[in-house]
Amino acid sequence: MLGLTSLGVIHTAISLVAVGAGVIGLARDKRIDLSNGAGKTYLVMTVLTCLTGFGIFQHGGFGKPHALGVLTLIVLAAAWVIRERVALQAVLLSVTFFFHMIPAVTETLTRLPAGAPLLADAEAPELKAITGVMLILLVIGATLQVRRLNHGRKSASKAAAA
Repeated sequence: MLGLTSLGVIHTAISLVAVGAGVIGLARDKRIDLSNGAGKTYLVMTVLTCLTGFGIFQHGGFGKPHALGVLTLIVLAAAWVIRERVALQAVLLSVTFFFHMIPAVTETLTRLPAGAPLLADAEAPELKAITGVMLILLVIGATLQVRRLNHGRKSASKAAAA
């Protein structure tokens, strides 16, 4: 199926659940919140996505996708450790969502439509432009999250002081 191994199919299914949970969290809560079901699902499925990705070697040995998996696990661990700093945690989890989107867009555009993919390979210049746009969206989204969370914290402090 689209040149995927059995592990590749499982990996893709798990990653789609992770991305879906991330989208739900971002849409509903304006962040990925590890204290609710969507956030917990996102965390577990993102870890599983990374772990299953380590067994995929379609293009030889350890490569950029594997390095991205390692980086994702490091950022997830940092987000888990700093639970008390909600705004920073939100930014770190958004970064991991951005990391999900890099292979998602790459794999989609280089595999679909079947038989005549939109882009020839993962080195296509269009992918660099798309990644740049996604990075800009990450910066905008993270900035909005921090502003929203800091505003909420300040409002709660003022209410407690009154």
